[in-house]
Amino acid sequence: MTQFAAHPSGSGLRAARAIFGAVIAECNLVVPWRTRPRSFVALMSLYESNYLRLAELAGDLRSLPERSVSRVTGDCTLLLCVCERARYTCELLLTYLLPTVRPPLQLERVPNLRLRLYHDARLLEARGAGEVAPERELHRCWQRNMMVNKWLEYCAERGHEFVRGAGDHRSG
Repeated sequence: MTQFAAHPSGSGLRAARAIFGAVIAECNLVVPWRTRPRSFVALMSLYESNYLRLAELAGDLRSLPERSVSRVTGDCTLLLCVCERARYTCELLLTYLLPTVRPPLQLERVPNLRLRLYHDARLLEARGAGEVAPERELHRCWQRNMMVNKWLEYCAERGHEFVRGAGDHRSG
């Protein structure tokens, strides 16, 4: 995406912006000038971007079915499962289903990510496994969530979409 900001003209202080390319919802995220990459503020912005990217694939995240599948020609099958529901959160599992090459033929789940969806805050967080030293947790959260963000973007570019109210979607 390319952004251009016009310089103020002599007639006024109004600045116009032209945005070219695909416009996605995260373009409207306001990030304070103090935000540094890998900071807590940047991590919260990343969680918000993850939420928007998943909503692009799955629609209304408050009404996700227990299991959704997206199949696109030329890409792996994408599976989204709701593992647990609470009033303000959901625990999700997002994974590719890959056929194994060794007998017996089974489906391998890679990357098999656990996600926590915060409905009230409109955030999506990739969850880690086990306890991590506090001084390293921010760095690890950043890595996990950046990977989820890029993967969700990739899935949308490949044409994945979970059909609302159906367990299977074939595209392409």
